[in-house]
Amino acid sequence: MRQRVLVVDDDQTVSDVICRYLDHAGYAVAHVGDGAAALEAVRREAPQLVVLDVMLPTISGLQVCRELRSTPDGVPIIMLTARGDEADRVLGLELGADDYLTKPFSPRELVLRVGSVLRRAGAPAAPAAEVLRDGPLEVLTGPRVVRLGAAELTLTLREFDLLAHLMRHPARAFTRAELLEQVWGWTFGDQSTVTVHVRRLREKIEADPADPRRIVTVWGVGYRYEPADA
Repeated sequence: MRQRVLVVDDDQTVSDVICRYLDHAGYAVAHVGDGAAALEAVRREAPQLVVLDVMLPTISGLQVCRELRSTPDGVPIIMLTARGDEADRVLGLELGADDYLTKPFSPRELVLRVGSVLRRAGAPAAPAAEVLRDGPLEVLTGPRVVRLGAAELTLTLREFDLLAHLMRHPARAFTRAELLEQVWGWTFGDQSTVTVHVRRLREKIEADPADPRRIVTVWGVGYRYEPADA
């Protein structure tokens, strides 16, 4: 079966191009033009990925992203933003978008990004026996579960992969470019994506996100994971 992709954009010209390229790449593509229809289409058709424009009628793309991320098994999302709307891009990532592209963009690049996100979302899980522990923080890579004490945390696809990667390499400093390549699988892209995901992770696993003790900043380099029980 072809993987299902839902395109949400009210610009018919842009949507036609996106749908045509995705269809030629082998995806089963559906299209809607507003936020309310997008939420209904996700519930009805259960796509494997959503390409979501920020500026939409009825309900904004950011609100749609927020709604889709309110469930633990949320569908992967690639957001489309207008050039220069950095605040929207950052907010989209903070709300849980897995990737974004700025308009105008190459349709071929979008197809590559769709493939990258879907491959990571459907990648074979690590053995169920693999458990990463750091004090009360526990990561089960097989079922992709994260617990902090008795609480089970809700992490996005990228947040989980980033946390597991850092915990597998404690006390090692990574540059943002290294994390972008090793976690996202990108050899190009906006490195602020990493910064946003680190900030979101800190908000979920740190006692004081403003004074992080696990995911620490290495000034002039990037980030390092420091085990709390080291």
